[in-house]
Amino acid sequence: MRPDPRGPTVRRALLRRLQGYLQEDHASRDLTTRSVVPRGMRARAVVSAQACGVVSGLGAVRALLEAEGFRPRLLLRDGSPVRPGSVLLTFQGSAWKVLAMERTVLNLLTHLSGVATATAKAVGAAQRARPGFVVAATRKTLPGLRDLEKAAVIHGGGHPHRRDLSSSILIKNNHLALVPLELAVRRARRRVGPRGTVMAEVRSYAQAASAIRSGADQLLFDNVTPRAARRWVEGLRQEHLRTGILLEVSGGIRPGTVGSYARTGVDRASLGYLTHSAPALPLHLTVTPLGRRVVARPHP
Repeated sequence: MRPDPRGPTVRRALLRRLQGYLQEDHASRDLTTRSVVPRGMRARAVVSAQACGVVSGLGAVRALLEAEGFRPRLLLRDGSPVRPGSVLLTFQGSAWKVLAMERTVLNLLTHLSGVATATAKAVGAAQRARPGFVVAATRKTLPGLRDLEKAAVIHGGGHPHRRDLSSSILIKNNHLALVPLELAVRRARRRVGPRGTVMAEVRSYAQAASAIRSGADQLLFDNVTPRAARRWVEGLRQEHLRTGILLEVSGGIRPGTVGSYARTGVDRASLGYLTHSAPALPLHLTVTPLGRRVVARPHP
């Protein structure tokens, strides 16, 4: 895959967004800390895991900490497994600034590590059922966190799927409420040409067969049972429509059920659960005082 030319711009925009989370928390006006902690005190923060999982978000947190004047030390990489007591990173500096960072750092790491952990569980279940089966994300992401959540899915061993509406064509049910399936597929095929991909969301076997005959090369079986998915795959084989077609299932699939879909003969499952419902991975930030006292600058 070629590098995205928007990369540096995306990274700058993401850093501004992360700094916006500090502003949202009024980190520069921490009333409690500034009332009880001496201005010149220095402190060290240690972030550690409280449960088993897969860590993600360390790269983003490091960028944020560096932008705020810290020199964080990362003891693990994104995608690393952790267990209770595993230390992820440390940073030190003005106690005021350390405490101001606490909640934003933990919010990012616990959520993104939760996404990576849920993905790893789903990938493990899928691989046990059928080696090589792909677990993918969706666009059901939290506003402002899409790139980080997609990265967390990768850290958990999954596939990020399309990033946004400009990435590829996916004809969904609401498109078909306005344009008939066959016409929509033909129009999409003309737009991307013979080398482009056209995916169509289908909710019946008849739609699946029709979409392929109209020019689709990828199908999304939406909200189907494993039994129905298996039956549709076999039907496409019997009609000689399966060759060269990527088949995906989606809709209400979770790590505990993805294995049953992996055994149906489809190629991939996309799980909105990974980004919108994954439980946070419990992490803890411990602060200890440092001996040397300095005059701390107010948080920008």
